Amino acid sequence: MSATGLPFDDIRALIASMPGPDVRARHDARHRQEELTKPSGSLGRLEEIAEWMAAWQGRAPSVDRPVVAVFAGNHGVAARGVSAYPSSVTQAMVENFAAGGAAINQLCATFDLGLKVFDLALDYPTGDISREAALSEKDCAATMAFGMECLAGEPDLLCIGEMGIGNTAVAAAIFAALFGGTAAEWTGAGTGHDAAGIRAKAAVVQEALDLHAPHLGDPLEVLRRLGGREIAAMAGAILAARQQRVPVIVDGFVATAAAAVLFAMDRSALDHCLFGHVSAETGHQRALQAMGKVPVLALGMRLGEGTGAAMAAAVVKAAVACHTGMATFTQAGVAGPA
Repeated sequence: MSATGLPFDDIRALIASMPGPDVRARHDARHRQEELTKPSGSLGRLEEIAEWMAAWQGRAPSVDRPVVAVFAGNHGVAARGVSAYPSSVTQAMVENFAAGGAAINQLCATFDLGLKVFDLALDYPTGDISREAALSEKDCAATMAFGMECLAGEPDLLCIGEMGIGNTAVAAAIFAALFGGTAAEWTGAGTGHDAAGIRAKAAVVQEALDLHAPHLGDPLEVLRRLGGREIAAMAGAILAARQQRVPVIVDGFVATAAAAVLFAMDRSALDHCLFGHVSAETGHQRALQAMGKVPVLALGMRLGEGTGAAMAAAVVKAAVACHTGMATFTQAGVAGPA
């Protein structure tokens, strides 16, 4: 804990001390791209991704220890009917992850990605954000610190995802608080609400925004009042990855809400992040545009679990493989550009 005794001061200090990209490593990667057996720029964004990886890893890019970290949390606001599924599904899905039966298990096996699943006190839902704060400052900061532990195995690429019944309502509230607009503009179907269900869900989100309105000028207050444990943990993981120079791929709507909290604190806080895909969930494209981020993929996905980030990890692996494995014009005995 910081000298002032305020838990969030430690988070603010980490934001203030974030390292930047390695300019030399990026330059070297760009120079290599010009020597490879292809027309300059012909691999499009794959070339940009390889250079981005080099800049944040501080060396020639590699993906040898990629990890998908999935954080699971339960929300008190789920009792208000904001999801088409009961909160018990969160625990059931965590067990499904452990048994290898979820979509994310298949994607990790297909693309040779490690998988870590973090159960965040599922028996103790956060406060109902429409009636009280989700977390205390101490608990929110501690959960962010817990999320940082996903870097313990020293991955060289981190994908973050989540599981939590009710968390699209929570994410909608966070986006509205950070970027403006009404609850209705940010609230979508989530796990499958019909039009009437979406309207009811938006009404609950608006209640939360109205209740906490006097305190929403501080992004960390937005996180603790309107967020959840999995969202706080993902924010912590992203921040720890920045400190350790580990590139991050952010998953969909809910994971982006965690990232948006850091962006609202410092517009450069997500420079080490790619956004894996644009979700079919209402508001995700709007959130990405608000942060000036271009997703890697657009597949109409809205599952969560880190599935969109895992799909994008395959693209990143391909980008790095082309960058490191292709022959140069000299090596291949191919004439370069005139």
